[in-house]
Amino acid sequence: MNFNFRRFRAISRKEFLHILRDPRSLIISLALPIIMLLIFGYALSLDVDRIPTAVLDLDQTPASKDMIAAFDGSRYFELGDPAENYQDLTRKIDTGEILLGIVIHQNFAREALQGRSARIQLLLDGSDSNTASIAKGYADALILQRSSALRDAAQNRLGAPKIDLPVDARIRVVYNEDLRSRNYIVPGLIAVILMIIASMLTSLTVAREWETGTMEQLISTPVRPMELLLGKLSAFFAVGMCDMIICLLAGIFIFEVPLRGNPLELLAISMVFLFGALCWGIMISTVARNQLMAFQLGTLTSFLPAFLLSGFIYSIDNMPIVVQTLSYFVPARYFVTAIKGIFLKGSTLDVLWLEVSLLTLYAVGVFLLATRKLTLKVA
Repeated sequence: MNFNFRRFRAISRKEFLHILRDPRSLIISLALPIIMLLIFGYALSLDVDRIPTAVLDLDQTPASKDMIAAFDGSRYFELGDPAENYQDLTRKIDTGEILLGIVIHQNFAREALQGRSARIQLLLDGSDSNTASIAKGYADALILQRSSALRDAAQNRLGAPKIDLPVDARIRVVYNEDLRSRNYIVPGLIAVILMIIASMLTSLTVAREWETGTMEQLISTPVRPMELLLGKLSAFFAVGMCDMIICLLAGIFIFEVPLRGNPLELLAISMVFLFGALCWGIMISTVARNQLMAFQLGTLTSFLPAFLLSGFIYSIDNMPIVVQTLSYFVPARYFVTAIKGIFLKGSTLDVLWLEVSLLTLYAVGVFLLATRKLTLKVA
């Protein structure tokens, strides 16, 4: 079957005119990604700081107050009104007023200055196990730091030499030095948004043509299925790339995510992924042929896998083996890996060759499958 560029150009021109004649849909298509990016970018955060905390100080000494001041000066804890007793502290945890309760026992200062083990109790609301574990880690690190200072003071008071720690850990964070979760979330969010927008654009639009009968009119013309498919894709591809550039600029200038890699390589990989996502939308619309079913299938096959199985937020390595196996069939997984690598690590194509190869294989495979589905409809 010969490809006729003139027929392709006619279909492409028709689709561009159709988009331009519906400015509301065009505005929604361009505005929706930035709205989703702003909502998810600001709402989703893996940072745990300003943890609601209350202290029960049973010692009331300068040493205990110094420990409380250390918690108060940390950005990870937000101290509220001190607890009056154990019952008041547990009530604050039960009502959700605080996440962490700190109990400094009596004789804390005396035991610490005598070089003995001084007692501090941590009470945590474990309803959110992940946040509670992180809060416990922050509290343990701060207490360990202050304990070392108290031990050195005790050693100095006794005239003993300072005890050096057996291990001197020196931590160096690469790629995301400030440990901002936004730097991790926003690039993956761009991939998820692009997958959703691309599949929805084509699936709903083409399904509407099936419902109104205009698709049958197009099929009855001499236009070949491949020419029809590529002609329709060209207009939506342009809209999708505009969405990608909008999201990219928003990520860099609004969320201040560093782009360490080559933006041209990022756009090239995005084109491959976008083409495959658009073809997937065409195939959904060919199978569904009505907007309600196309929307349901699009949500089921684009939003949920891209959000849950791409490694966008949830680590794939921590998932069950069966779910990990399913994630290999989610193209967003490879695009999320590529876009995060380019954004945060400055990865190049020679490092991301596997992800690029699989995305290319996905795009070509879905294109051929969509063309065959459309050919069967024509027949």
